[in-house]
Formats: sequence, structure tokens, C-alpha cells
Amino acid sequence: MIKIEKVKTYSIKKRFSKVNTRDFARPPLKKKSFSAFYNSFPNILKGKDFRAVVEAVVKARKRQKAVVFMAGAHVIKCGLNPVLIELLRKKVITALCLNGAGIIHDFEIAFQGMTSEDVAKNLKNGKFGMGRETAEFLNNAAADGVAEGRGLGEAIASKITKSRLRYKNLSLLFNAYKHRIPVYVFVAIGTDIIHQHPSFNAALTAEGSIRDFYQFAEQLRYLNQGGVVLNFGSAVILPEVFLKALNLARNLGNKVRDFTAANFDMVYQYRPSVNVVARPVMSGGKGYYIIGQHEIMLPLFAQAVIETI
Repeated sequence: MIKIEKVKTYSIKKRFSKVNTRDFARPPLKKKSFSAFYNSFPNILKGKDFRAVVEAVVKARKRQKAVVFMAGAHVIKCGLNPVLIELLRKKVITALCLNGAGIIHDFEIAFQGMTSEDVAKNLKNGKFGMGRETAEFLNNAAADGVAEGRGLGEAIASKITKSRLRYKNLSLLFNAYKHRIPVYVFVAIGTDIIHQHPSFNAALTAEGSIRDFYQFAEQLRYLNQGGVVLNFGSAVILPEVFLKALNLARNLGNKVRDFTAANFDMVYQYRPSVNVVARPVMSGGKGYYIIGQHEIMLPLFAQAVIETI
């Protein structure tokens, strides 16, 4: 039988404790500045991680290292283009990566100031994705631009820039092109609504996307020793593309290590956790995974960066 009276104890003063009052949050106050609000976060768990990612981006910008921003289409759909445009304008972001859905919503915003159809309703009668202007503009821009030797991102960005679209000032591609920030677009054939239209040229779209892939791999050299890669909301395509592009850059003899990788998403996703946060920094660097709604987390993150640079 256990002799409980013989249990050995020690003073907690001699024990390491992970939580200290100096890391506690500060109480909310009226009329507090953003900087004071940001500095009131607890320096514990994700509060600590959030600060670390902000600081990594600020340091990367000051040291002229790459800050690669990868975004799923939901980031655009929930009204965050103005936030990203300011980061493009201030050259915080040095490369922008989108999937095929990203260029669709970005174009529709530039075209009419609205996007995101009711999929369930339109799927019932075969109207889902059958909007004429979106397909014609993007498919023709891709075909023409790629035929001229451009990558897919540059082809679309150039076409939007030269257009008279009413709301193009709210377009990510337009603003990236304007501020000479490269845009890379990675397409999986059959995943996007414009692939259903007769104007779609699969060969030229694929050619443009692989050009972007090669340029992206070249860009990743500048992550070495202090760069940052951020993935907001892409669960599969961009994490997979990033992993292969990183491998290609290293295979060609480039040192790409000791950088920061962070994934922001609404839920935990396997592929970003391994292909963005874990595997790429195993040879040096740090990875972070932060969960929260994009429409809250991205403005918060961007404001923290802007306040700090």
C-alpha cells in the first residue's frame, strides 16, 4: 500500500514556471492608442507568437529581406484588399502569391466593386461561375499576356492596369503592378469558374503559371537569413507550391534557411502546418501557426507592423 506520508516535495521557488506576471496582459482603458493596445497583449502563447511574427516582418523590411505574402481567395472576399494594398504601397510585402480564385475575386472587385456569388443557389440550375465578364477578361488577359512572354500574374496585373475598370484602385494586382511588386498566380486546372468557359486556354494558363513558379523559386533566395513567408488562408495549393519552390531553390545551390514562416487561418489545417510552418524551417528558422478570422487577424497584424516600422 502507498505510504502517502513519504511523498517528497520541494519549494516552487526553485521550480521553473512558464508563466510570470511580467508577461501578463494589461487592463483595457478608454482612449488607448493602438500601440498601447498592442503592447497590452500578454506575452504568453499566441500573444507571444503574434509579436514574434510582427517583429520578424519589421526586421525583414529594415534589412531588405523578402516578405512573401501568400493568400487564399477568402482573404480577398472578406474585404481585406485595402489592408494589403497599404502593405504593398509601403513595400512591406515584396512578393504576392495568389491561387486561381484570388484573381477572380480581385477582378470582380475591380470591375464592379462586388464579388462572391451564391454558389448553392446557382449550382442548382447550372449558372454557378457562368458570369460572362469575369471569364472573358481573365481568360483573354491570360492568353494574350502569356503569349507575349509574361507570367500569369503579370499578364493579369498588366491587363487590369491598362483597363478602365471603375474600381481598379481596390485591386491587389493593379496595386502590386503599380508598385513593382511581383505577383505569382498558381492555378490547378479545373478548380476555378473561368475554366468552364470556351475562352479558357489551358495550355497558355499552365504555361503562365509555371513561369510564375520558376520566378517564385528565384524570389525565395531572398528569404535567406531573415526573410519571412506568410500564408493567410490557403489550405492546399499555396503551401504545396511553396514547398516545391523552396526545394527547387535549394536544389539549384541557393542557401534558403534561417527565415520565419507563419500560417494564419481560421482553423487548424494539416498541409500548411507541415509545408509552411514545420518542414521549411527544420534546417534553420522559426515557424508559427496562429488561428483566427482573417477579417480580424489581418487588420490587427497589418496595423501592428505599420505601427512598428
